[in-house]
Amino acid sequence: MGAFTDKLRALFGLRKAVSAELFDDLRDLLIEGDFGAHEAYNITETLQDACRKEKIVESDAVRYRLAALLEDMLRASSLRNGASVDAAFATDSDVAYTIILLLGVNGVGKTTTAAKLGARYAAYSDAAAMRRKPVLAAADTFRAAAVDQLMIHGERLGLRVVAHQRGGNPAAVIYDAIEAAAGKGIIIADTAGRMHTKSALVEELKKIDRVVESKAAGANYLKWLVLDATTGRNALAQAAAFKEAVAVNGVILTKFDSGAKGGAVFSLESELKLPVLYVCNGEKYEDITPFNAKTYAKEFAGIP
Repeated sequence: MGAFTDKLRALFGLRKAVSAELFDDLRDLLIEGDFGAHEAYNITETLQDACRKEKIVESDAVRYRLAALLEDMLRASSLRNGASVDAAFATDSDVAYTIILLLGVNGVGKTTTAAKLGARYAAYSDAAAMRRKPVLAAADTFRAAAVDQLMIHGERLGLRVVAHQRGGNPAAVIYDAIEAAAGKGIIIADTAGRMHTKSALVEELKKIDRVVESKAAGANYLKWLVLDATTGRNALAQAAAFKEAVAVNGVILTKFDSGAKGGAVFSLESELKLPVLYVCNGEKYEDITPFNAKTYAKEFAGIP
């Protein structure tokens, strides 16, 4: 368990009785754990009111009440965006196809995440006897290593990878991937995370978005942002920028550890209304799991 969770557990262990000082110290610790100041103030005020109304007088009970409030905060986002992530891909023959655009800055693990999703959805396809293998689109054409890496993953997984020459048009790669999918299955597109200027990257992503929107009428079009969970509030700033540019509607966290300053997850919900969909905590293809609000809230609060 991370150092932050140890501090939170110690706070409630040292203060057995409920007091104003307990909530003040909790608010400061939440801010230290990458909650925004506004969110930390709101959650401690709500918690204090709930404890008063429910006549909670022991600090350990406060911790459990905190976990429940945090879980409710995260579940609000899941309900807005579909309670079951994987259910969206156990599609029947009446559903055309799904396009997943993976976005994020370089170094967060987009390409590996694309492969993990490909492996996961291929397994769903096989289990359901759908024979709808995912198609991977190597749309980070500005970085040869990304294209090569995705090609290697595709070969290992037995998945088709659509790629163009280095420096080619990323939107054209995705267009061709949609054609290759022949109107069924799932297209998972890896995109660039860095160009010579920020504005150039934003314009390129907007162009891709327009192409997909025009080509994929009737498809299930998803734009998921990949974030490094260890970057805290910086991840929130990245999310805000990508959401403004292309209206991302979900987040995948890499390098995940709920016990190490994980408060930014709650800010993604409260400030940006973005749900965390998956978490990744390793390099293997199976090291990706749907985000569980209850488990995360309990672990964050230091509850076994």
